[in-house]
Amino acid sequence: MKYESAPDIQETANEISRLLYPHIKVERIKCFRSYGTSSRGTIARCHALSKIMQISLGVDAFYPLEFIHERFDKLPKEEQTKVIIHELMHIPKAFGGGFRHHDFVCETNVNKHFKLYMNSKEEKAKEKLTFYEKKENNHSWWK
Repeated sequence: MKYESAPDIQETANEISRLLYPHIKVERIKCFRSYGTSSRGTIARCHALSKIMQISLGVDAFYPLEFIHERFDKLPKEEQTKVIIHELMHIPKAFGGGFRHHDFVCETNVNKHFKLYMNSKEEKAKEKLTFYEKKENNHSWWK
């Protein structure tokens, strides 16, 4: 197995976290692409530093998110976004090193969160556009 940092996925994960999951400390999650897995059917994995390891190392919770290159990168962008949402949904509100299980992290909830994300992203874009329109209209020299 080979791992490398995935800044493109990290950027998307950070944006999703800011819009949907304010409990996620984006500086305490890190996205990686992995190469050469022998696992079958897995697209991505959420890892965690267990509570006992946190205590023994004297560190706070940390969540590495692994995206398997051979499968993840072949997906359309929308599906990639859903996979990122799925992995972020595993991180509990306590952000303490545990996991939310597949009774909550399921296709139905991922699709709901995906729609929320797309709507939030749209609203944010509208707010930004409105802000710049107002800013431009307030400059008398602009006209």
